[in-house]
Amino acid sequence: MESEKLEQVWRAVCDQVKSYNNIDPSQINAFFSRLQPQAMSEDFLMLTADNDFIKTWIERHYVDFIKQALMDLYRTAFTVLIEVDIAAEAARANPAAPAPATGASTAGAPAAPATSAGAATGTPASDGGHAAAGEPAVVQPAVQQTATEQAPRAAHAAAAYEARGCEELEGDPYDEDETDGPDRPTSTLTFENFVIGDSNRMAYSMAVAVAEMPGKAHLNPLFIYGKSGLGKTHLLRAIQNYVHETMPNLSTIYVDSAELLSDYMEASAAHDKEKSSYKNFKTRYEEADVLLIDDVQYLQGKKQTLDIVFQIFNKLTGQGRQVVLSADRAPKNIDIDERYKSRFNSGGTFDIQPPEIETKLGIVKSFVDEYRATEGKASFAIPDDIQMYIAESSSSNIRELKSAVTKVIYQMTFFNQPDLSLDDVRSLLENHFSGGPSKRLTIADIQKEVETFYKVSHADLVGKKRTRNIIYARQIAIYLSRQMLDLPFNDIGKKFNRDHSTVMYSVTNVEEKMKESRELREELETLKQLIREI
Repeated sequence: MESEKLEQVWRAVCDQVKSYNNIDPSQINAFFSRLQPQAMSEDFLMLTADNDFIKTWIERHYVDFIKQALMDLYRTAFTVLIEVDIAAEAARANPAAPAPATGASTAGAPAAPATSAGAATGTPASDGGHAAAGEPAVVQPAVQQTATEQAPRAAHAAAAYEARGCEELEGDPYDEDETDGPDRPTSTLTFENFVIGDSNRMAYSMAVAVAEMPGKAHLNPLFIYGKSGLGKTHLLRAIQNYVHETMPNLSTIYVDSAELLSDYMEASAAHDKEKSSYKNFKTRYEEADVLLIDDVQYLQGKKQTLDIVFQIFNKLTGQGRQVVLSADRAPKNIDIDERYKSRFNSGGTFDIQPPEIETKLGIVKSFVDEYRATEGKASFAIPDDIQMYIAESSSSNIRELKSAVTKVIYQMTFFNQPDLSLDDVRSLLENHFSGGPSKRLTIADIQKEVETFYKVSHADLVGKKRTRNIIYARQIAIYLSRQMLDLPFNDIGKKFNRDHSTVMYSVTNVEEKMKESRELREELETLKQLIREI
């Protein structure tokens, strides 16, 4: 089949897959753009992926949808084969290639990725970054495109940067101001010290892809969301750091939404948009090559600021310059105009889930390692049982986790208690955690929050009514009671006037729905946070 015809067929397949229920079109754009059709016959399609991670991910999650799309389009059962592009693999393996290096030897570059187990032990995955024990390696996208395929300004800057032997360009119009400010990188937040686990692997991979090649259409904007304390800011700062280190002649600006709002209010104080203060405000952001805006959910209800952000957003993406956004919820769940939601969701949208125990333990170990390095105390150690207790007891908020480690470190060093026992740590952190064993929740607490969230009465929640909204709220409350309190089904049933089998069915039903519905998973995380804050 001719290459042009093959590309047309592949585009039709992609569009067909995006039309299916429970498919996120932005993720299809992100992943399928990393596939190239190579050959096709009556019942066979061969694709190549640019690395092993993409190959494995597509095979696990999307190959059945590709087969279904081919069946729907051609009424024929297809065999779909995906192979890794050998040339792309060789380009990544060749350190002399002109692509930016992705090893720990490059300043600010991502370290060799680890699996969850690797993250927990602080040991990088072996074999050139491939994950161990059958797990897919974290994508470290190689730069394969030519300069003309990249975003215009990023391509120009990268080519000039390489031509000068990676020296600083003199008089480059896009150089950053050397004074301190929000567009300066935060050196401590890099890809190297981001602990990777199953809960954040995809968001991390896409952040790396954007950092290495800012401005690519399928990831512009990049939207990362997840509740507070899961690492969104870390990834945004890591992108800023990486671009600053590898392409210093590109202007990178990181700004929190609260700061952006404050800047706008100050610039607009005179209520005269011709004033230089307003022009300077808008020009600063419009001249960024990479603009990173954190916590955009705080712009809800700020119509004028949103309008300005939208103008800046459209101008930058229209010129092929990169925009990265973060929020504590998906774009569709932010209370803003539909046109903003649509544009925010038009590139790649990826969530960070609460970390599993292995990832939290990896973060604890990483924080202890950082303390040893910065304080020059090579022999300092926190016993393994104490590290595990902190990981198991903490909520999903990484800030809470790190502050618990800090408390233990200070107790062992400043208060001279190097032989701190697990019982001592339990007493020390008794009131520290917002969730976990130290939080004394009750079924009544959970019922109250669920009733408020779904606007149902307590009498209806525990009564006999079976309207759809009441059954839904009741099953959610039962599921949360089981998960957060780990009580027997029978004990939970007594509080809802239900028997053992009804409670078991409710829990199983919610668990099954969670597999298919990201919206439900977000609802449950929001409810858990509300309950923990009681």
